[in-house]
Amino acid sequence: MPANGKPRPSIQDVARLAGVSLGTVSNVLNSPDRVKDATIAKVSRAIDQLGFVRNDAARQLKAGKSKTIGLIVLDASNPFFGELARGAEDPAHDHNYSVLLGNSGHDGDREGQYVSLFEEQRVGGVLISPVGEIAEVVANLRTHGTQTVLVDRKADASLCCSVSVDDVAGGRIAVEHLIGQGFKKIAFVGGPLNIQQVADRLLGAKDAVRASKQGATIKVLKSRNMNVLAGREVGEALLLEKRENWPDAIFAANDLLAVGLVQAFMFKAKVRIPEDIAVIGYDDIDFAEAAVVPLSSVKQPAGLLGSTAIEMLVDEIDNPMRHKHRQITFQPELVIRESTASKN
Repeated sequence: MPANGKPRPSIQDVARLAGVSLGTVSNVLNSPDRVKDATIAKVSRAIDQLGFVRNDAARQLKAGKSKTIGLIVLDASNPFFGELARGAEDPAHDHNYSVLLGNSGHDGDREGQYVSLFEEQRVGGVLISPVGEIAEVVANLRTHGTQTVLVDRKADASLCCSVSVDDVAGGRIAVEHLIGQGFKKIAFVGGPLNIQQVADRLLGAKDAVRASKQGATIKVLKSRNMNVLAGREVGEALLLEKRENWPDAIFAANDLLAVGLVQAFMFKAKVRIPEDIAVIGYDDIDFAEAAVVPLSSVKQPAGLLGSTAIEMLVDEIDNPMRHKHRQITFQPELVIRESTASKN
């Protein structure tokens, strides 16, 4: 019921005011080519006068399908996922779909609530950037007729399509760059470590250290979250340690953490970046370049992830018998800026 306490105008109210049958109003809304122009005009005036809004959810429920797609992301406050969502919206619009956004906030229970909500709404399909293990959830969705594509996570080819970035390679190139710049005491900042993307980036970082012939080492500084505040907390805790225990370079699992570290170092203790501690992030979000010290980062094609996932999903929705699952993995790109200038 609207805030003014009056019931919403119904299709019956429209028919009564326009002096036509319910079937005629339905045809005006759904098949206007079957109705005379004069009748369309009369019904349209009644709709405008009453402020009638069609119950599209009910219509889609009756049809058994919806022209909406659910997108569940790990952190809507992270500009990376904002760019991913924008990348999904344009091709979705081209295919006459709308995108509904859900933010799990790295919370598996909240992710499950959004999955249930989207399924209840009979969305045409779901894109998920999952918190943890997701195979059973996807299998259940597909059993109930809801097609699903994993985003920013590789899936089993027998389960569904996926679009992702090689995060192991991303972690490797970040730390190879630091070692190549002359840094040896490297710290990895990220967490929780059960997030697959974080674990993969750490794995790549460790691979680079093991392959190094410069005697590089790496230690892990866990963060409680993946945002700026969590990065600042890690940075402030690190500054409480003796200076000789500081790393000379840090690889942060995303740019938000890296920005928080930079804030702690420069504003709390006047630590010079990169002279005292170099910092490299991950994602290459828009303000990485505009940070107080322009931030080196590992770039992910966020918009391309979103648009590719939509194309995969729509193909399966429209061509379920001919569709074949694909796993597309993009390669990350190193972007070098002032925050990792050479120590040599």
